[in-house]
Amino acid sequence: MSPSPDAAASSEANGTYAIVETSGSQFWLQANRYYDLDRIHAEVDDTVTLENVLLVKGAAGATLGHPFVEGAQVELKVLEHRRGPKIIVYKMRPKKKTRRKNGHRQELTRVLVQSITVAGKALA
Repeated sequence: MSPSPDAAASSEANGTYAIVETSGSQFWLQANRYYDLDRIHAEVDDTVTLENVLLVKGAAGATLGHPFVEGAQVELKVLEHRRGPKIIVYKMRPKKKTRRKNGHRQELTRVLVQSITVAGKALA
């Protein structure tokens, strides 16, 4: 029994990914999925293009950059700006009656990966 064309296309799309550098971190991105990145200065529904692509894997194989893949781009659509969960930082010095409680919520941007392209050719 052979797989349907839709199943083959979805498995091929799932095998395509890119590793990009943004916000001081590296992220593994796949097309048509959403991710939470550190706050990006863009409006909601804007399209952001990332050009710091470290690795691209497609149906033909993987392309590794030195340090970046030339001509590779990842297009992101900004869905919303949100805040991460609250993290409590509690510091105490025993026997000194010194306590410090601090909270932090990271500013995040939820983005949808629209396409991964290399040299103008869309991989996903």
